[in-house]
Amino acid sequence: MNNSNSSNLGLLLLRIGFGGMMLTHGIPKLLKMLSGDFSFGDPIGIGEPASLVLAVLGEVVFPILVIIGFKTRLAAIPVIITMAVAAFIVHAADPLGTKEMAILYFIGFLAIALLGAGKYSVDKK
Repeated sequence: MNNSNSSNLGLLLLRIGFGGMMLTHGIPKLLKMLSGDFSFGDPIGIGEPASLVLAVLGEVVFPILVIIGFKTRLAAIPVIITMAVAAFIVHAADPLGTKEMAILYFIGFLAIALLGAGKYSVDKK
């Protein structure tokens, strides 16, 4: 396997791994929203329902786009912002162990935004 194929497989693994794991956090929020319960934190002062909708977009919709490799660099940006809010606003006063997961997702999706989707994606670049 040449270096290009290895890189493209690595990008695919990065997209599927981080995107898939992010869905485990977002799908419960989506189900909560679909059940009509819009109670949620309001870390940036836009109201609970709007905060929940933005969290669902950042943890479900855009990660799915990242997984399939559609507009990957742009799709990663809302996820990065969502994880920045989680790590540095919601969990700002918490110990590192509490905000560690949000920081890891932040770094992973930042890498995806910088590297792009690779050959094995809808965008095929």
